[in-house]
Amino acid sequence: PPRLVVSGGDSVQTGGSLRLSCVVSKPISDYCMGWFRQAPGKEREGVATITSNGDTTINTSVKGRFTISKDNAKNTLYLQMNSLKPWDTAMYYCAAEPFRPQESCYGLSLSSYYWGQGTQVTVSS
Repeated sequence: PPRLVVSGGDSVQTGGSLRLSCVVSKPISDYCMGWFRQAPGKEREGVATITSNGDTTINTSVKGRFTISKDNAKNTLYLQMNSLKPWDTAMYYCAAEPFRPQESCYGLSLSSYYWGQGTQVTVSS
C-alpha cells in the first residue's frame, strides 16, 4: 500500500485560508484520492475526492470554499480551504482508493481506502 503523508493543518480565524498537502509514496495517478474530516464526537465524512482523470466531487457544505487538486508529477494531493468557518474545525485525513481510480470514490465505505495520518485544522470565531 502507498504511504500518505499529510501536512498543512493549523489554527486560523474565521474567514482565513489554509492549504493541506498529501504526499503519496506511489503514483497518485493510480488512485482515486480524497480528503476526509472528523470532528470530535462525529463520524468521519468525505470532504472532496478527485479521480485519476481529475474529476472532482465536493461535499455541498464546502462547495465554493474548498478546492481539491493534485499534481501527478509530485504525487501530491492538495486541499485549498478558503473562507474557513468554525464548523470546519476537525482532523483532516488524506485517503487513496485503488480499485476504481477513474470513477468517483466519494461516498465509498471507509474501509475502501488507504489512509494517511490526520492533520488538525482549528478555526476560531
